[in-house]
Amino acid sequence: MSRFDVHDHRHALKQIRDTGSTKLWENRKEVRCPVCDAPFVRLFTTRETGTTFPESDGARFCLLRDDEAIHLFRH
Repeated sequence: MSRFDVHDHRHALKQIRDTGSTKLWENRKEVRCPVCDAPFVRLFTTRETGTTFPESDGARFCLLRDDEAIHLFRH
């Protein structure tokens, strides 16, 4: 696994929400997940120590932690 830099993929992602410490992005260009290499639908990034995720539709997700943040890729 490697580091994921949102800014490297900014052209392909649409920001949906930004609270300052958490961000939610929509994948508009089928950027591939750095964990499993499949395109993801949404990306949630947080710098919070703990985060609660709302109920989901049961979709698979991957989690990547790097020096900057934790990235949650929903497929």
